[in-house]
Amino acid sequence: MPADTTSTANQGTAASEVKTDEEERQSGLRTIRKVAPYLWPKDPAWVRHRVIVAMGLLIFAKLISVTTPFFYKGAVDALAEEGVPMLALGAVGLTVAYGMARLMTVGFQQLRDAVFARVGQRALRMLALETFGHIHRLSLRYHIGRKTGGLSRIIERGVKGVDFLLRFLLFSIGPLLLELLLVGVILAVVFDIWYLVVVAGTIALYVWFTFAVTEWRVRLRREMNDQDTDANQKAIDSLLNFETVKYFGAEAREARRYDAAMEKYERAAIKTSYSLAFLNFGQSLLITMGLVGVMVMAAVGVQRGDLTVGDFVMVNAYMVQITVPLNFLGTVYREIRQALVDMGEMFDLLEQPAEVTDPPGAKPLDVQGGRVELDDVRFGYDAARPILKGVSLVAEPGQMVAIVGSTGSGKSTIGRLLFRFYDVGGGALRIDGQDVREVTQDSLHAAIGVVPQDTVLFNDTIRYNIGYGREDAGDAEIEAVARAAQIHDFIMALPDGYETTVGERGLKLSGGEKQRVGIARTLLKDPAILLLDEATSALDSETEQEIKEALMQAGRGRTVLTIAHRLSTIAEADQIIVLEQGEVVERGRHEALLQKGGRYAQLWARQQSEDVG
Repeated sequence: MPADTTSTANQGTAASEVKTDEEERQSGLRTIRKVAPYLWPKDPAWVRHRVIVAMGLLIFAKLISVTTPFFYKGAVDALAEEGVPMLALGAVGLTVAYGMARLMTVGFQQLRDAVFARVGQRALRMLALETFGHIHRLSLRYHIGRKTGGLSRIIERGVKGVDFLLRFLLFSIGPLLLELLLVGVILAVVFDIWYLVVVAGTIALYVWFTFAVTEWRVRLRREMNDQDTDANQKAIDSLLNFETVKYFGAEAREARRYDAAMEKYERAAIKTSYSLAFLNFGQSLLITMGLVGVMVMAAVGVQRGDLTVGDFVMVNAYMVQITVPLNFLGTVYREIRQALVDMGEMFDLLEQPAEVTDPPGAKPLDVQGGRVELDDVRFGYDAARPILKGVSLVAEPGQMVAIVGSTGSGKSTIGRLLFRFYDVGGGALRIDGQDVREVTQDSLHAAIGVVPQDTVLFNDTIRYNIGYGREDAGDAEIEAVARAAQIHDFIMALPDGYETTVGERGLKLSGGEKQRVGIARTLLKDPAILLLDEATSALDSETEQEIKEALMQAGRGRTVLTIAHRLSTIAEADQIIVLEQGEVVERGRHEALLQKGGRYAQLWARQQSEDVG
């Protein structure tokens, strides 16, 4: 992605609303309040100790820095004297002292950075971990509605913003204010109050101009970042759908779509560059005017005999000393403002409430047999569009209960409610008499194994993906479940065997191979309740029969809920539930439902005719 050349990082924002200046100021203050505890935590104590030492080194470095020009003045005055060789020797000594003072200033600054580095990196790591963990706690509804590219960009920019804020707010703005205060006092005491007036006036004008123009640039930058995020989302979306793009010969269309977003980014970036040129020139004009004004005052003082040449040089040294950090102020302020915006988005994400949470005092699920009961369950993803309308069913321990129905009848929704991706809107869903809303999610998830319709794999080895079912599983256990899932022989035939990488989302494997890896992974988890969400729909008929036997073996001694599209896979089920438009219209065993001649019989006849055809 393109980057603003004035920035240390490619910033951006995915904010969907334009905040007012007051809202942004409040958001900035909130961000600083949230970051502060990471710099001054109650535990561990070493963090506070390092912060104190770093601040002490900072103050010590600035004290040495503001006294350095005195050595410069002494050396110049000594060299200006005539006739006494020792004075020249004194000038050499003063010059060496001047150099040593400058070296000590840099040395203490670097030592300060070294002492603080562990504090900053710890804060960055803790915030990144908190954000990462919170994202996983958010509901499926939230993740379905978000774009992966935009979400990852918010996290990336937020973490980088933390690093930037810690380094520059503490070690640029703070030291600059301290240095300006010390220099102002020296000018007023050693020279004249008017020097302080001119310097203070120049700094005030400079800061006002810098902040005013930078606020304008932040708005331009926000527009640029919006376009950056939009282009990034389009690029990621296109790459994730690589095969679809190829199927429809849409490479040129995708390129035009991406280029249209980049064109908007280009226009916004050009405006940002123009505004930077205006800011830099205005800052240089104000600083130059202040520098010339002070130097003219010093030159007049030398002509009158009130000041020495060394005084003139010292005034110049102080002006140069404060000019360098002031020139950096615009960049630092802009980046701090941007960092606050980026971190604000990350904290907005952290404040996003989790839709599904453990109630206070929730206890682990006590699985005694794995009895699953839906009692008049009602649910809708949207309140205006109910999906389940009073569904009741019971799956006894060791039973296989199949749920069938046409598309949109609510079959997969039952699985999502069982795993508690969502909470029921009415009625109750119980496991061994315990409402799933009243137990811990960790224990609930541990008791249920899911084989989804489309198994998504990590971009890692086959061994890692199967072993994901249980973290402490050994190689022998992994190979055993691979055999049960009818995939061990295929894996061993690969050049790298179990160390074969599967590619992004498992794209190097066929649909059936991915599904069998998913089945092996779930078998390794060894759950009390098995949820098969159209688990064989991606397999051919021959493979389906092989996997069906493996799943039958895996289901022995477990409660099995099968959400089925192919009715041939659930003919042996202990109970078949037929859903239509969110309601149970039929229930019973396969033979009884066929004899009844109702909705199940219609679905069965249709599939049989399709298979024959």
